Amino acid sequence: MPALNIKYRTFDGFERALTTQTQHFSALHPEVRFALSHAGPEELYAEMVHQGGVMSGEYDVILALTDWLPELMQRGGLVRLNDFLAADPPDSWPDGWSDSVLALQRNAQGDVFALPYHDGPEMFHYRTDLFGDPQEQARFERQFGRPLQVPQTWSEFVEVARFFTRPHDGLYGTVVAGLNDGHNTVYDFFIHLWSRGGRLFDERMRPVFHGPEGQEALQFYVDMVTTMGITSPRTLEYDSVAAGMAYAAGEGAMMLNWSGFMAVAQLPPSVIINKTRCTRIPRGDGPRGRHASLNVYWVLGICAGSRQPGLAYQFLKETASPAMDKVTSLVGGTGVRRSTWNDPEIRSRFQYYEVIEDIHRDIDTLPAIPQYPAMNEVFNRMSWDAVQGRKSVEQALNDAAAECAAILGVEREVMSDNAP
Repeated sequence: MPALNIKYRTFDGFERALTTQTQHFSALHPEVRFALSHAGPEELYAEMVHQGGVMSGEYDVILALTDWLPELMQRGGLVRLNDFLAADPPDSWPDGWSDSVLALQRNAQGDVFALPYHDGPEMFHYRTDLFGDPQEQARFERQFGRPLQVPQTWSEFVEVARFFTRPHDGLYGTVVAGLNDGHNTVYDFFIHLWSRGGRLFDERMRPVFHGPEGQEALQFYVDMVTTMGITSPRTLEYDSVAAGMAYAAGEGAMMLNWSGFMAVAQLPPSVIINKTRCTRIPRGDGPRGRHASLNVYWVLGICAGSRQPGLAYQFLKETASPAMDKVTSLVGGTGVRRSTWNDPEIRSRFQYYEVIEDIHRDIDTLPAIPQYPAMNEVFNRMSWDAVQGRKSVEQALNDAAAECAAILGVEREVMSDNAP
């Protein structure tokens, strides 16, 4: 009996979706069985990418983050899907998907190495029961002299977060994923940087994130999780999943996190079902401020070491069908097909699908280069050193810029060029 071995990121939504999807495939192909195993994002990358697990022959399918794809493609870690797609494409391929979830799994030649499975992007989550409460509205206006509304700028965000922080009630102004795991600690810095008009690199790939916008962004992030008093004392223990669960448990009035965690908030055992919405992330207060978000997503690819790539592709194709993509959305993930984004049932249960396509039209991406995972570790260490007070914000940024320059082969002398 053939078996497909799948490695995926630890997350209840992924587990529920993949369980249903593998059972569905086994019903169509009774001779096929599955073995599923999972790991956190750092462990998953270390085992499958850095240590070559995709080549080992132990695994057939990987659920991979798009950050890792340039390295995987360069190392030959994924099976090229061009011939499979030409001979037997998924339903509505490729027009059934937004271009924004098809680009990052292609190389410069246009070859395709994975199919989209679970989408971000990061969004701003907020509690409608709190923002819509007349007593809260009156109290806020008396205190701040303006109406209570969903914050549009980071300064408004701080005011609202302080207003709703009530530790004696188990409520904090915002939920933040502050765990040192190379995930939201990195991505949240990027969003704070971009929302203030900053950039990671210039046109010649020289680091510029350590300029004024970067210093403002990292200082704000550090203060938010350490001294502002608007987050839970457990913030530095929360990865993105734990943060989403804390928000669903009623711990925060607001949250900056992946859009899919609204699904977590809309499913039992959440205590805020039908009391949450998503919108654009606040912008910087300065003239260059803008509403920014980040486009990274999870894809299913065939491991280069798989001894049954044809069968693995059939699983990828079936899981990319409209029905199975909808399953991903219904059980806590975020589907990637336009049909799912516009499905009336999905939209009625998970409001963020009303805005997901609009956010995708103007969204930031990370450098699609093999060196990015190494730089991700640099950014993670930078944020953590600053949060822990081991380095000043300025020193942490400058050291990270120097490390990134070395990884990219940029001359150290240009590091003083902080021009935006």
